[in-house]
Amino acid sequence: MSDAAAGWQRVVLGVEYAGTAYSGWQIQPHSRSIQAEMNRALSNVAGHELNCIAAGRTDAGVHAAGQVVHFDTYAQRSGHAWVAGGNSHLPAEISVLWAFPAREGFHARFAAVARSYSYRILNRQARPALERNRSWWVRAPLDHDVMHAAAQCLVGEHDFSAFRAASCQAASAVRRITAISVRREGDCVKIDCRANAFLHHMVRNIVGSLLQVGAGEAAESWLGSVLERRDRQLAGATAPPQGLTLTRVEYPAALLPEMEQSLGLP
Repeated sequence: MSDAAAGWQRVVLGVEYAGTAYSGWQIQPHSRSIQAEMNRALSNVAGHELNCIAAGRTDAGVHAAGQVVHFDTYAQRSGHAWVAGGNSHLPAEISVLWAFPAREGFHARFAAVARSYSYRILNRQARPALERNRSWWVRAPLDHDVMHAAAQCLVGEHDFSAFRAASCQAASAVRRITAISVRREGDCVKIDCRANAFLHHMVRNIVGSLLQVGAGEAAESWLGSVLERRDRQLAGATAPPQGLTLTRVEYPAALLPEMEQSLGLP
């Protein structure tokens, strides 16, 4: 009997979370994960065990404003029931924003065509209180204009071996960055990056390298040479996780229409 004949359906959700107290998206032994909390909450709503699949498996301490998740279920529930019911069982740091029946062929991870991340650096002398779990505190003055100019060499399709974690399991280091920007908003230096996909720690390693440029420790042209040489040891240190947020995941319009995306994805 096919899944359709058996009454199974795929549901897609928009989710936001503060990742400070979690080991990341993926279920880990002996530690709290976003996935485990989502599975538990939505299984309560469905009345059977289910497994949530995310567009991006964020690391420990990383946040999400526009995570996309899917699960398969035979339970018949309205979108409102998945949202309200899920949130009634979730901890305060995790919230379901919207829910729809998925269109045929939708997969939260493999159907995604672009992902966007934002990284926040709090650039001031005084240590943060309100921003301590949402940004990287850097005292040294940063030149955001130089950082922005340096980052433009990363746009396009490249081998990003210099910016991947040693533990990265991706078969290829080739990715395509379509846009990257660095701007200042008061004491905050914000780095936004959009790509077809990202390697493990790729954004955080790029940010750590851009910091050296912004602080005057490396020339604007240095980042391009690091990219070309494909050696992780030549790049900057990995930026801490708390400044990073997954902001948006994009899909073909036929799989997730813009009307539906606009309900939860900035």
